[in-house]
Amino acid sequence: MAAVSLTVSTVKPLGDRIFIKVSASEEKTAGGILLPDTAKEKPQIGEVAQVGPGKLNEDGSRQTPEVSIGDKVLYSKYAGTDIKLGGDEYVLLSEKDILAVVG
Repeated sequence: MAAVSLTVSTVKPLGDRIFIKVSASEEKTAGGILLPDTAKEKPQIGEVAQVGPGKLNEDGSRQTPEVSIGDKVLYSKYAGTDIKLGGDEYVLLSEKDILAVVG
């Protein structure tokens, strides 16, 4: 079996899919208690790394995605597929799973 070397620039999402780099999770609580890896919650904020061409409408035209590369977004907690590339964590999800663009 051949090994495949992937980078963010080689990943091109299809349709209305968005490829998001996950932000680091909190290391400690507001009170200063250090959290072990098993107690950390999955982060819901990330930066858009790649964007697909958009949803295909019934008439054959494409609906342009509302987010672009570099946007910080808030997405649904259990949405998408988790992917690891070179030590960084990413999520591949549908545009409908993005809840908001964070300023």
